[in-house]
Amino acid sequence: MPSNKPIVIEKNEGEKIAYTVSGNKITFGEDELTLNLKSHERDDSAHIDICRDKYGNLVTGVIPNLAENYVAQIDIPPREYEYITDGVDDNGEPQEVQTPIPFDMKKCTLTLWALV
Repeated sequence: MPSNKPIVIEKNEGEKIAYTVSGNKITFGEDELTLNLKSHERDDSAHIDICRDKYGNLVTGVIPNLAENYVAQIDIPPREYEYITDGVDDNGEPQEVQTPIPFDMKKCTLTLWALV
């Protein structure tokens, strides 16, 4: 069975947060934070910061005076499309329909930071 895991980059030396990948979802810690990456895909690239806040919780985004340490970053490339011929237009020319290519977790990048 082919792997459906993202590209993983270890940003620095040290222990990284545990994570699991299931379908389009990444779960961090012991079920502490789960993200469905497909729901974040859009026509432009998407970037998600995952930080540990001053209370020890995982949060998404960089929150001044609350989020203290990077844990991971996720980069999702822009949605891709294919063009499928679907009949003809009023002038008899082939008509194409823009159809999104299915989301592919393998095209996403997960950057892991050492736990502090």
